[in-house]
Amino acid sequence: MEKIIIDNVELHLSEPDEVPMRWVGQQELITQVQAAWLVIGNEDLPLSPRLVGRPGVGKTTLAYHAGKALNRPVYLFQATMDTRPEDLIVTPVISENGKIKYTASSVVSAMITGGVAIIDEGNRMSEKSWASLAPLLDSRRYVESIVAGIKIKAHPEFRLCTTMNDDASTFELPEYIHSRLQPQIHIDFPERDEELLILKSNLPFANEEILEYVVEFLQAAHEADERYSVRDGINIARYALKRLAGTNHGVPGSGPETQALYLKEAASMILDDAASAYFKELMDDSDPEE
Repeated sequence: MEKIIIDNVELHLSEPDEVPMRWVGQQELITQVQAAWLVIGNEDLPLSPRLVGRPGVGKTTLAYHAGKALNRPVYLFQATMDTRPEDLIVTPVISENGKIKYTASSVVSAMITGGVAIIDEGNRMSEKSWASLAPLLDSRRYVESIVAGIKIKAHPEFRLCTTMNDDASTFELPEYIHSRLQPQIHIDFPERDEELLILKSNLPFANEEILEYVVEFLQAAHEADERYSVRDGINIARYALKRLAGTNHGVPGSGPETQALYLKEAASMILDDAASAYFKELMDDSDPEE
């Protein structure tokens, strides 16, 4: 673990995240995120965008991909309603020899190394926690650790982005925080072709017929203003494929009746009976005898 000394206090840094996330949606969204991070002059400052959309539309994947595309180390921080200000900055832990060891959060580690920090589901975190980051998000670009008694300045290459879910289980953040998390980039459900590409990218071992059924299900759900996301579709297809693989039919040669049975079962178990009904309608519509 990398260490650094700030004002005679030794900080242990977190490692950047290396995860298999690859954005296969609209390139324009990556361009928007990277444009917000761009610095175009000596007096300019990078912006800290917030990516807003329903759960499962790929906000975290987009942010991670945008950071990696700039060849920067990317650090993920999962926000929760229990996140405390010190969790975002520096936490003291007892080391093996009984001494206090100060550990930098992934956000502060990104600040020090010049990486990209992604605060995931940022509006699940309270105003109190966001307030500790307020000076980092304006021209001051630093945070203060009360527990370690130090002020930590951000590397010039440091960038920050947060994702926020558009649902009722989140905090309403005050204006002084919103004004620092700009611009807002909205991510909607993908179009049909894009949704199929995402499914193929995540499930390269799946047969085409199952993926087509799942895409039709998702498109019908989007049209009906249901909240079912492409992540739900991936989980439904993945579970149906596992069920198929667990039978003697095998995945490639499975009959349409068996596939339909497991897709409806997966939709019911992963989402609800209403989702299963969408698959039943799709199967009935595709049956020439109906």
